[in-house]
Amino acid sequence: MIAEKTRLIAPYGGELIDLLVPRKQLVEQTAYARTLPYVQISPRVECDLELLAVGAFSPLTGFMNRADFQSVLDTMRLADGTLFPIPITLPIELGADMELGVDIALRDRKNNILAIMTIEEIYAWDLEETAAKVFGKYDTRHPIIAEMHRWGRVNVAGPLRVLRLPPHLDFAELRRTPAETRAVLARYGHPNVVAFQTRNPLHRVHEALTKRAAANIDGVLLLHPVVGMTQPGDVDHYTRVRVYRTLIDNYYEEDRSLLSLLPLAMRMAGPREAVWHAIIRRNYGANHLIVGRDHAGPGPDSRGEPFYGPYDAQDMIIQHAEELGVKPVPFTEMVYLEDEDRYEENAKLPNGAKVRKISGTQVREDYLGKGVPLPPWFSRPAVAEILAESYPPRHRRGVCLWFTGLSGSGKSTTAEHIVNLLLEKGRNVTVLDGDVVRTHLSRGLGFSKEDRDTNIRRIGYVASEIVRHGGMVICAAISPYRATREDVRNLVGEGFFEIHMATPLEFVEARDIKGLYAKARRGEIKDFTGIDDPYEPPLHPDFILTAENTPVEDNARRVVERLIELGFVRSD
Repeated sequence: MIAEKTRLIAPYGGELIDLLVPRKQLVEQTAYARTLPYVQISPRVECDLELLAVGAFSPLTGFMNRADFQSVLDTMRLADGTLFPIPITLPIELGADMELGVDIALRDRKNNILAIMTIEEIYAWDLEETAAKVFGKYDTRHPIIAEMHRWGRVNVAGPLRVLRLPPHLDFAELRRTPAETRAVLARYGHPNVVAFQTRNPLHRVHEALTKRAAANIDGVLLLHPVVGMTQPGDVDHYTRVRVYRTLIDNYYEEDRSLLSLLPLAMRMAGPREAVWHAIIRRNYGANHLIVGRDHAGPGPDSRGEPFYGPYDAQDMIIQHAEELGVKPVPFTEMVYLEDEDRYEENAKLPNGAKVRKISGTQVREDYLGKGVPLPPWFSRPAVAEILAESYPPRHRRGVCLWFTGLSGSGKSTTAEHIVNLLLEKGRNVTVLDGDVVRTHLSRGLGFSKEDRDTNIRRIGYVASEIVRHGGMVICAAISPYRATREDVRNLVGEGFFEIHMATPLEFVEARDIKGLYAKARRGEIKDFTGIDDPYEPPLHPDFILTAENTPVEDNARRVVERLIELGFVRSD
């Protein structure tokens, strides 16, 4: 989609700033861009580029320079003092032909040219500092921190000329720029607009919450779901948008609600992200934002504890509400009142009320996971039907068993036994063995840290595609680095099981079937895991197995029995 001119909103609704190249210059600029050194940007950067171009990140007009980046990390503000809590950067691996003053082209995954940047600044950034300041701590269980390990090690900044927005072939009628959204909302004739940030399907509790929020401000509901990048393992946006359309069309007042999609790449940064969401929704025309429990939280950390408190995000938005020009509409947990057929906040329950509730975990495991229909008091029948179509029972879903451990620890042998047990139970299995993969998928890669990470991510990508299509895959590779394994976990999503073959080094070295440890000790093999290159054991694996004093049959049976308990494999 190329408009005659796309404009960027300046801070707080001020003057407009041109960013997209005018149509009459487009052919010339595109031809010029083909001659330039280029960067193939990630899906995350694609989302950021689009929202920069249409004004969703106003007052930001480009990827952050060093001063803005450091100021945002330290103070949640741009260098000029404007509140902006999330760094928006272009991290790259610097090519030999990329230096100050040079124009570079930004291309998407399919090699489409999206924009031209003139490099005005090149600066290094520190991963652990960035993670600690944006997310509160450095912990590779956080999906974005794990992803950051494969970002470029320098950021570049400079003026942007956007040639085209990233193309979207789905739900085109629901994709609106901030200016288009504000224009539609203005026609409703109500001064107040409350936005609802969502990355999940909506059930009746969400319906009640959003309707009450709009009624409380006597305004319009902007149902504004994220369709860019959300938490790994979330329900896909195609399914979610089908749910949203069903509800908006049948259960909301036509003149009091608007469904519009947001191509945002979430950071799952909790309180900081809540403030960011408020800034974005202000640019789309909202002056209120619904903020629920653990807003934009990433789930448990590597110790199994929440990254943020349940109401940290609400507290931070309240703190900055006046400056934001967006008032939070906070809600605590809501439950269903059985005798009154309605939902109410826990804090407002009448004495002796009979209540019912279903957690998100129960929805996934006890209902969708087992093929049990969601009850009508919890979810509209049409919504339940959509979810059941997209999420079949667990025994028909994909699974990835990811073995990690030292060379010779028993990964491949245990995997082989598991395969036979699963075939007995009627599940077909693909095996991606580390040694075999290196002769095919990863031929030519060495054993540097970068090549090892590339090898593991290739295996992870193939595994994710098998799981996405409902298959079962067993991956047996050393995969020594914790952050890379967490990155693969996020890529695969639900159905990923990390199996640590924790066979001690002394035991595997004593067996040394391939003679590799002996060669490593003599210095004939360099950077050998466990000898002169580290192995980072999982902090909280799903299984801990060992080949020392444990028959391989027992290890394999333990894994399969657990899969049966969870419903991923049918019992006899």
